[in-house]
Amino acid sequence: MNRPRALVLPAMPESALARLREVAELTEVPPRPSLGFTDDRLADLVVATGATVLVTDGDQVRASVLDLDLRVVAVLGQPSSVDLALAAERGVTVLHARDRDPDAVAELTLALMLAVSRHIVTADREVRRGRPYHGRVPPAQRHRGRRLTGRTLGIVGLGRTGRAMRWRCEGIGMRVIACDPRDPEATHAFPDLLAESDVVSLHVPLTDETRGLFGYAEFGAMRPGAIYLNTSRGALHDLTALVEALRQGQVGGAGLDHFEGEWLDASHPLIRLPNVVLTPRLGAATGESREELAEALVADLERVLRGDDPDGWAVPLAAEPA
Repeated sequence: MNRPRALVLPAMPESALARLREVAELTEVPPRPSLGFTDDRLADLVVATGATVLVTDGDQVRASVLDLDLRVVAVLGQPSSVDLALAAERGVTVLHARDRDPDAVAELTLALMLAVSRHIVTADREVRRGRPYHGRVPPAQRHRGRRLTGRTLGIVGLGRTGRAMRWRCEGIGMRVIACDPRDPEATHAFPDLLAESDVVSLHVPLTDETRGLFGYAEFGAMRPGAIYLNTSRGALHDLTALVEALRQGQVGGAGLDHFEGEWLDASHPLIRLPNVVLTPRLGAATGESREELAEALVADLERVLRGDDPDGWAVPLAAEPA
């Protein structure tokens, strides 16, 4: 029986690639665009290489690709660029690692919270430009922040990442409350959490129910001057509403790691706000996270190619875990 051919688009650790070579023939890949391949371009690649296994991360996997003779699509990151409903209809198994690295995501969330609360990015920029003492207001007054010890952190979504964030913030002396209808340890209702929290940190999956979870009403219900953190998904909030709340001072600052389409135009009004820290999807961007995710994904690929069920999440075999 011929071995399947695998088209591997993202960079992966050599240990994972070596393991994948044991069960599939790897094909050559042309230089990858920074935002990944479009659906039509990727379909051309699949046809040209004869691949039946596709490993992707952020590339568009839509009708043009899924109409081809594919067995498995393995997604190294989030599967938001894959048409999961069409994959299920076509009988194409879609794999992705069970979880992002909750510790890595929590560490980045904590870093964003500290950066926003102490104006670290703005102050760093002034030092690099040789202008920390420009004007009449000294930097210690101009960049006066807020002490987080004794403040209240409200966690929306007490899953693995929410819990990883909870113990870290308790460790720096914060009072931590949470809301999550599926977890009895989360004792606060959503409106009560917004009213009590000095910092609100969002850790929920993107579903039909959570899309647009934060809009004008929710930002307006937050404690005036509170910090908003989102290292989950950009579609969980209304970005226009957030910009308005930041401009009016209702929200005192924000730390964001995700944007819809994973892209924020340089002309967007959010760019010009000094009380915002923005990162380009760095939550699980550690060497340890990448290696663990790649190894888990390849292990599941091996199982599926042998005809066994995967350990991680798959479509159409199962729904995405919360």
